[in-house]
Amino acid sequence: MLKKLFGKKEEVSKTITVVSHLSGQLIELGEVPDPVFSQNMMGDGMAVNPENGKVVAPVDGEIIQVFPTKHAIGIKAKNGAEILLHIGIETVGMKGEGFTTFIKEGDKVNKGDTLVEFDHALVTEKAASTITPIIITNGDDVASITKQPLGHVTAGETVIMEITMK
Repeated sequence: MLKKLFGKKEEVSKTITVVSHLSGQLIELGEVPDPVFSQNMMGDGMAVNPENGKVVAPVDGEIIQVFPTKHAIGIKAKNGAEILLHIGIETVGMKGEGFTTFIKEGDKVNKGDTLVEFDHALVTEKAASTITPIIITNGDDVASITKQPLGHVTAGETVIMEITMK
């Protein structure tokens, strides 16, 4: 009764599991054909070489950024981790062509919710690569990242990382 009266917030775990944002092959960031990602300039993470164009929420959280070109999404997980999903390499030049978003800034999302769909064939044709990094951009606040083995992953199902915040 007292919890209801005083509105005590539910405890949020410092550790979360991250599921794959796409179905395809999970690869190391070092294999991404762009030094901004392969050299961890934006942060640590992993990437998926996708087999289709459906991008889902990798964590429960809030959408904090949707780029106007629809090729990148920022999500703040419940534990405070800030996650960037960057669809393809050099896709900003497509100016949103072939991308459809299903979310907007401020939306709450759950693991597996559809965020973006993109025309896989069009991105393959017009961009440098379809490889899609998932980056933790606030690395200074992270205590540890445990990465899962590489291989085939299923969007919204396969755990790819565990992130523990300080």
